[in-house]
Amino acid sequence: MCGSRAFSENQGFPVLSQLAPRTLGSTQAFVLIKALMPAKDIYHNAVKSALIKDGWTVTQDPLSLRIGKKDLFIDLGAEKLLAAQKGSDKIAVEIKSFVGPSEIRDLENALGQFVLYQNALSLTEPDRTLYLAIREAVYLDLFEEEIGKMLLERNVIKLVSFNPEQELITRWIP
Repeated sequence: MCGSRAFSENQGFPVLSQLAPRTLGSTQAFVLIKALMPAKDIYHNAVKSALIKDGWTVTQDPLSLRIGKKDLFIDLGAEKLLAAQKGSDKIAVEIKSFVGPSEIRDLENALGQFVLYQNALSLTEPDRTLYLAIREAVYLDLFEEEIGKMLLERNVIKLVSFNPEQELITRWIP
């Protein structure tokens, strides 16, 4: 099975396994190399369903990008056909739950990831717009406050908020 790849499940997370030959003295050995895909956010399915209800077609789950030798995984890639323009809008959506002990720390981490993904998309898929998906409650707690308003007014981030119980998009902030 030299060089073969197989997908399997490991506690609910997809695992990519590869058997690679390694030489140990005169003995040939196989080393199991596992690369875990990133864990899905707890609201992943709710956002995916909300996007579909909003008329989007989810085209990638996750949307994978490669920059040099590094792989990045954005939660969702989606498209919406625009009949009037005879084209489509393409988006990438990174979902964040903001359930940590500090909403500011969660915001700092989300912003860092957003900036990294936005720059990677500008190189690999410049026609795709990145959005950060957050619960409506998080929007009200953070982005109705001065710190969030500052980020939105300066166009630092694009948001989509959602209601996880109803699986509905509540607002788009481009």
